[in-house]
Amino acid sequence: MREVRCSECQLRPKPLFLEHSEQEHTLVQSLKRREVRLEAGAILIHEGQTDAPLYTLYSGWAFRYKTLSDGRRQILSFLLGGDFIGVQQKMGDASAHGVITLTEAVFCVFQRDSLWELHRQSPSMGFNITWLTAHEESLVDDTLLSVGRRSAEERIAMLLILLFKRAAALQADGGASGVAFPLTQQHIADGLGLSLVHTNKTLRKLERRGLHHFEEGRLYMRDVRALAQLADLYGDGRPAQRPLV
Repeated sequence: MREVRCSECQLRPKPLFLEHSEQEHTLVQSLKRREVRLEAGAILIHEGQTDAPLYTLYSGWAFRYKTLSDGRRQILSFLLGGDFIGVQQKMGDASAHGVITLTEAVFCVFQRDSLWELHRQSPSMGFNITWLTAHEESLVDDTLLSVGRRSAEERIAMLLILLFKRAAALQADGGASGVAFPLTQQHIADGLGLSLVHTNKTLRKLERRGLHHFEEGRLYMRDVRALAQLADLYGDGRPAQRPLV
């Protein structure tokens, strides 16, 4: 696999991501060590791992998760192209969560002390890391709100809108042709604290109401406004423009 230089990154020209200077590109390139391609269902980071590097998800889908001693799993967040992975581990002795790929995925791998180098050499890139970390925390807050207070319909409506908008922002057509949606109903259940049976019934109910549609592994939005109202979502779920490491 030919490695892609940061200056040739296919994510950078997308409107979702902020423009960076040539100096910032050069700094990020100097800290990048390699790229790794994993098949669907592969573990990128193990729970409790102490030696994981930092990653940027270049293509594909993945998710962060935690498990209990009896194997029950909570998905903390779903990861798409441009997400920066591994900052939480740098704040402690070991990774408090694991990361698994949902699809075949490519990751840019950065040396373990990249956080210090980014802050030391470029205050603007250091601020970008802070922004990304705060943004990730806000996503977890939204998930907690859903699990704690939203009904099953509201939870699923929220998840569908946010993931559709995030995936659509990475496509040239903005989601007009739908977006790839590799989540199974079990993934949705594990991310929203629902039973598999309840997840299945609720998805079918929302689809019968004409709010969304699944076809051949793709998600199509039929009535985003109605879904947003159902989810009690502020705004339309469109992701904010963000930095890219």
